[in-house]
Amino acid sequence: MRYPKYAGSFYPSNPESLLAMLSEFTEMGVKNDDVVAIVSPHAGYIYSGRTAGRVHSILKDAETYVVLGPNHTGYGMPLAVSMEEWLTPIGSVRSDNDFIDAMPKEAVTADEVAFAEEHSLEVQIPFLQYLHDDFRIVAICMGMQDEESAREVADEVIRAHEETGKSFGVVASSDMHHYLPDEECRKRDEAIIGAIESMDVRRFYRTVYEMQASVCGYGPIAVAMHIANHFEARAELVHYSTSGDVADKSFVVGYAGIAFIL
Repeated sequence: MRYPKYAGSFYPSNPESLLAMLSEFTEMGVKNDDVVAIVSPHAGYIYSGRTAGRVHSILKDAETYVVLGPNHTGYGMPLAVSMEEWLTPIGSVRSDNDFIDAMPKEAVTADEVAFAEEHSLEVQIPFLQYLHDDFRIVAICMGMQDEESAREVADEVIRAHEETGKSFGVVASSDMHHYLPDEECRKRDEAIIGAIESMDVRRFYRTVYEMQASVCGYGPIAVAMHIANHFEARAELVHYSTSGDVADKSFVVGYAGIAFIL
């Protein structure tokens, strides 16, 4: 069992308080069956929850959600997948081990250490629990976020989908630029979002590297782009905010909710 590490800090540990916050941030009845993947932020809910809730609200129902996040801690294998059950204050979600078994494991390794202290995946799970029923997850933590690794992870996910025949959605967990004045953050994030909307993964990586962008989950975003390209989806910005919307504007983090739509 993977127990919640960040309940009580990033989001409420009290179930009633968590459900009330999720109700405030999400919109019921707006799911879109054509939304195959999303980019969702992973900061404390008081800062990024509105953006996360808006984009999660339109994600389609699926049997399995592949949740990808960066490895902020350096613990564990460089490309790790969890096979444990994940607990949150509002219940537990089982890993889809059939789907994971169908992944070739040429790049991704089953390893729980990478997830023990990592927040980027944990904070996505309550949104999925609140908005969807009867699903399982495939949690992948990316310590390596280079272009080749992103392509390899995407290929493994696609091959598992083709072998199992299961419907799946993708959640790429990432914040945008970190610790800049609000105006500068928004301007720099606009360039990153434009590169994502181009659906050109090489352009996206080139933009990240040339800008020396502090986008923490660019690897998970690239995986989502590869998978979306496989299904001939397009990218659309659903919601954007910064921590400056609720806190000091002189030192902010940017949050983008992006949907990949068939």
